[in-house]
Amino acid sequence: MNSSYERFAFVYDELMQDVPYEQYVNWVKKHAPNEKYPRLLDVGCGTGTLSLLFHQKGYEVSGIDLSEEMLAVAYERLQANGVAIPLFAMSMDELEGFSDLDVVTIPVDSINYLGKSEAVVETLKRIYDSLRKGGQLFFDVHSLFKMDHIFMESPFTYDDGEVTYIWFTEPGEFEHSIYHQMTFFVKEQGSSLFERFEEEHFQRTFPANQYVEWLKEIGFTDVEVTADWTDESPTEESERIFIRAIK
Repeated sequence: MNSSYERFAFVYDELMQDVPYEQYVNWVKKHAPNEKYPRLLDVGCGTGTLSLLFHQKGYEVSGIDLSEEMLAVAYERLQANGVAIPLFAMSMDELEGFSDLDVVTIPVDSINYLGKSEAVVETLKRIYDSLRKGGQLFFDVHSLFKMDHIFMESPFTYDDGEVTYIWFTEPGEFEHSIYHQMTFFVKEQGSSLFERFEEEHFQRTFPANQYVEWLKEIGFTDVEVTADWTDESPTEESERIFIRAIK
């Protein structure tokens, strides 16, 4: 690992290796098949794992992410697979330059990194303006139960011989918000030494009905809410909330 972004991206992909990305793609494809909904924007595309999968399923994909470092790693991933996808460094609440999109995705709790409700609403408004009539938005968020209870069971630890982390959490200043404080030890290639670095992230979520209210106020229709990679409605102990809305 020759640079900080490569180091972080390596750890990010390690942390996300249990995410069922194929299920995410199948969820989108079920409701918005690429034959009828070809143009897709991946918001918060990170290291490009989902963008690549959507491309392989036949979508015309573009991606945005706030982190230029993550986008550089995504570019390398795509290049290694012989794929060219337009990638842009852009905050989701400043989305611009897109129109007549068929599908927009905000995957894997990316929207929870927006700390203010105004930023969430602005993001949803800009996505609405970027979609064609009949276009669809897909996103997921942490549930209140996960934020207020499961994350509070820290510390969490992980060790696979190559990456070790200790992950602490503490409540944020807003209701249903949290600080993630993680210390990583990453084994250096060709060495028995480990490099230590730290990451701190802030996330905030809102009740599912609040997201629905915002979406409808903006103009979205047919808002559907499910949970935990199923077609079932959320329960009090659901961990991940999935929301689909049509313009």
